[in-house]
Amino acid sequence: MKRFFKVLGLLLLVVVIGLLAWFYSNLKDRNPGYKADMKIFSEKPSQLSAGFAAFPVTPEVPDRWVDKNGDAEYNPKDGDTFTDGNGNGVFDPVCIAGFGNNRPANGIHDDLWARTMVIDDGKSRIAIVSLDAIGFMNDDVIDVRKRIPADAGITYSIISSTHTHEGPDLVGMWGVSPFKSGINNAHMEYVKNQIVNSIMAAVKNMRPARLEISEDLNGADSLLVDTRKPEVFDSGLRMIKAIDKENGKTMGSLISWGDHPETLWSDNLLLSSDFPHFVREGVEKGVFNGDSLMKPGIGGVAVYISASVGGLMTTHPRMTIKDPFTGQQFKEPTFEKAAAQGKQMSLLVLNAMEHPVEVIDTAGISLVVRTLYMPIENTLFQLGTMLGVLDRGTTGWMKMRSEMAVFKIGPLEFVTLPGEVYPEIINGGVEAPEGQDYQIQPVEVPAVRDMMKGKYKFIVGLANDEIGYIVPKSQWDAKAPFTYGKTDRPYGEVNSLGPETAPTLHRNLKEMLGELNGK
Repeated sequence: MKRFFKVLGLLLLVVVIGLLAWFYSNLKDRNPGYKADMKIFSEKPSQLSAGFAAFPVTPEVPDRWVDKNGDAEYNPKDGDTFTDGNGNGVFDPVCIAGFGNNRPANGIHDDLWARTMVIDDGKSRIAIVSLDAIGFMNDDVIDVRKRIPADAGITYSIISSTHTHEGPDLVGMWGVSPFKSGINNAHMEYVKNQIVNSIMAAVKNMRPARLEISEDLNGADSLLVDTRKPEVFDSGLRMIKAIDKENGKTMGSLISWGDHPETLWSDNLLLSSDFPHFVREGVEKGVFNGDSLMKPGIGGVAVYISASVGGLMTTHPRMTIKDPFTGQQFKEPTFEKAAAQGKQMSLLVLNAMEHPVEVIDTAGISLVVRTLYMPIENTLFQLGTMLGVLDRGTTGWMKMRSEMAVFKIGPLEFVTLPGEVYPEIINGGVEAPEGQDYQIQPVEVPAVRDMMKGKYKFIVGLANDEIGYIVPKSQWDAKAPFTYGKTDRPYGEVNSLGPETAPTLHRNLKEMLGELNGK
C-alpha cells in the first residue's frame, strides 16, 4: 500500500511539473527585450510619396457542413453533418471569431485582405496596414516586422484590424471550445507573409503624391447605435485620397469610421469582411443599383480602418438599413443589409471626396511611439494566457507588452490605440454614473481629440494589438448595483484587461501628444 501511494505521489508530481512547464511555455516572453519606442520630429515640409497594395488573406475552407438545428454551432449530437472536402476523414473547422465558440465557417462570401498605405516624406516611411480580422496580437505584429526586409525602408509599421466578426480567429478566443485556441497555425503564417507582401508591394508602388483630405462628420449617424450608456459616438467619416502627382490617377484612399463590422451578426457562417467589403467596392469601382452605375468610383486601393468601436458601436439587428436607391428596408442580418449599408457609406465617402477640405503634397512626418506593459487583471484573460488560448507571451507576472503611437503629417494627426476604445474617451462625455464600481469622477479627461492639435484628427483603433475594450474607469461596472438603473452588468468589462487600462492609456497619450506637439 505504501508503494502504491509513493507511485501515485510521483505521478502527481510529474503531472504538476508538466503543467507548470506548460504554463511557463505559454507565459514566457516571445520577444524578450523588444521595444518599439521612437521619436522623430520633422516640421520641414518635403515632397510626399504614397503607395498602396492589397493582398488576400482568405483561408481555405475545405469542409462544408449542415447546421441541422440552425444554432450556428457544429455539433454531431444535434444531427449536424459535414462533407469531407479534402478527404482526410475528419471535420476541419475554420473557426469564425467574434460572437461565440464553435462557429465554423461554411464557405466564403468575399475575400479578406491585408490592405496597405505607405506614406513617405523623404526621411521617414510609415506603413498603415488594415487587416480583415477580429484582431492581431502585438507578438504577431512584432513577428511581421521582423520579416520585413530592411531595404523596404519602413520606419514604423501599423497593423490595424477592421474587427470583422465574420473572419477566422487570429486571437485564439473563438475555438471549438473556450479551452481550445481557434488559431490555425498554417493560416496564421500565410496571413503574416501576406501582410509583408502587401507592405513590400505598396513600397514598390510609391509615387510622388497629392493628398486630398475630406470629411463627413455626421452623415453616417443613422447607420449605427450605441448599445451602452452614455450614448457617445465616433460616427464621423474621415478620408484621404492619394493622387499620383505626375499622371493624376488615384493611387488609393484611406477611410476611417467607428463601428463594429458585425452587421451580418452571429448566425452568418460565410467568411466576410462584413460592410467594409461593400464600402471598399463602392469607393473603388462605383456604387450600383443592380447593373446600373449610380456613382462612379475613384479607383485605386481603398483602405478601411476602424476608429472608436467600443461602447458598443454597432449596426444592431434591431436597426433598419435602407437601400439608397430602391428604398427597400432591411432589418434582419443579411448580406443585403450589409450591402445597403455599404452603398450608403460609399455614397457619403464619394460625395465628400468631390469637395476636399484641404489638399497637401508637402509635409514633414513627426512620430512618437511608446512601448507599454499592461497588467492583465481579467481572470478569464489570465486563464486564457496560461492555457495558451490567448497565444501571446507575458513580460512579467500577468503583464503583456503593447504599444501606442501618435504621428503628424502636415495638418493630419493620428492616434493609434491597441484595442476597442470607448468613443467618450476620444470625443468627450465620460460620466461618473450612480452604481459605478469606483466612487470617482471621470479620469480620462480631457478627451483625446481635445488633446490633439492637428487640423484633421484620425483615430486608428485595434492598432498593433487587440487588448479588448478600453472602458472609462468611472464607468466600470462589474458589480451590483449597476449603472443607469440596469438589472444586470453591461457588456464590455468581461472582454477588457481591467479597470486601469483606460487611465493608463490616456495618461500615456497625454504625454505622447505633448511631445508630438512640442509641449
